[in-house]
Amino acid sequence: MASKSEQVFVGAIDQGTSSTRFLIFDVKGQIVASHQCEYENHYAKAGWVEKSPTEILESVDTAIAGACRRFNSLGYDASQIKGVGITNQRETTVAFDIETGKPLTNAIIWNDVRTKPLVRQLIDEAGSATRFASINGLPITTYFSAVKMRWMLENVPEVQAARERGTLRFGTIDTWLIYKMTGNYITDVTNASRTMLMDIKTFKWSSECLEFFGVKESELPEIHSSAEIYGTINDGRLKDIPISGCLGDQQAAMVGQSCFEAGEAKNTYGTGCFMLFNTGDKPIFSKNGLLTTVGYQLGPKATPKYALEGSIAVAGSAIQWLRDKIGLIVSPAEMGFLSDTVEDNGGVYFVTAFSGLFAPYWRDDARGCIVGLTQYATRGHIARATLESVCYQTRAILEAMRKDSGTELRRLRVDGGLTNSDQTMQIQADILDIEVVRPEMRETTALGAALAAGLAVQVWESEAELRQIAQSNVTAFWSHITEEKRSEMLKGWDKAVERSLDWA
Repeated sequence: MASKSEQVFVGAIDQGTSSTRFLIFDVKGQIVASHQCEYENHYAKAGWVEKSPTEILESVDTAIAGACRRFNSLGYDASQIKGVGITNQRETTVAFDIETGKPLTNAIIWNDVRTKPLVRQLIDEAGSATRFASINGLPITTYFSAVKMRWMLENVPEVQAARERGTLRFGTIDTWLIYKMTGNYITDVTNASRTMLMDIKTFKWSSECLEFFGVKESELPEIHSSAEIYGTINDGRLKDIPISGCLGDQQAAMVGQSCFEAGEAKNTYGTGCFMLFNTGDKPIFSKNGLLTTVGYQLGPKATPKYALEGSIAVAGSAIQWLRDKIGLIVSPAEMGFLSDTVEDNGGVYFVTAFSGLFAPYWRDDARGCIVGLTQYATRGHIARATLESVCYQTRAILEAMRKDSGTELRRLRVDGGLTNSDQTMQIQADILDIEVVRPEMRETTALGAALAAGLAVQVWESEAELRQIAQSNVTAFWSHITEEKRSEMLKGWDKAVERSLDWA
């Protein structure tokens, strides 16, 4: 066994919507040290969600410092970290000046809906929301980066002035972090595939998409694979260590769950909820409201893998809303306790469409609603309905994936904060009527970034080795309800969704 000084490690920056974490993994994929830095986004107007890019960068520095202090206290040195991976909230868009290195405005977060009027205008100009889906795999919605870039160009004087100077640069969060930490202007294929500007067959910026959205290729980063050295960190506790892995957060979870074969799927329950279904070497273009995206490319010479994706805008954030805005609960842990006080939802349904419904509905006119309330309803029923909401939307996505792929999914791998709740996972199995598999090691998003980074610097040698590391002890959940009961629940949900539409 190697001595402490001989052991090697891989780090992962997990830059999320509400917090940043830095985790250090050993060669067996186990967490040795970590630190989390929570922060709040800014809500300047209804539907606006933004954050200072500088504050995001500071949160990364804080998380790295905290984890490294813990790492050092265990008798290790930062020089033993051979590579660092980045996984990030996708679609969130930064505009900065390449000469000063400073942001030109706040980052627009992925779930921001200020661009709704612009989206309607663009759809009219395009003739269809799916005009470019055969190129970029995506519909024109408020979700993706190109629309946010266009909004900045039309509404932010500092962005307009930087364009005139030729110093304007756009990027998703991975690009911003890599640029500030290494000086190199780079993104990876998974993040680029979420901008609406990359041709997902050629992995180059699409001239047709660039022209339509009014973005210049010179204002965008170079596109690289998900596992290679992008540059070395220029200062701080990780100085001279390479950043060698980069994946959008949901694709990172796909790698961390070892969904390397066509037909394998994972669902991540975080602030939002995201299901990815590996479709192999060729993209499948959805006819059922799903997104076509790049799953990963583990090396410059590796064959890229594609995925179908279904996104739910509100998952764990609904619990935060019940706690912070409504005062129904004091802590997220109370959700499980409240839900356990009732046998079922008592006829109560909560459609958590705070900013519209994502896949497979794609209705930005939907708004959140709680329906079916009677004098019988209690806090427990509302808590249960909140947990069920995520599970019903997951079912809708799964059905769309079955139709698009022609494949019956028999197992769903799950991760993310809500999976800590056995009750939620049992509800999910009941509603899906398939096996729901939860790994013992839940930090699959950070693990996926670490695996990509470690592969690039030869800590691990092959995809097969990554699969062996990623698969750990699991807990399986199976349906405990009758088909009649399931059908009754689904009919209630469909009626509730109908009530949520045409509000905005």
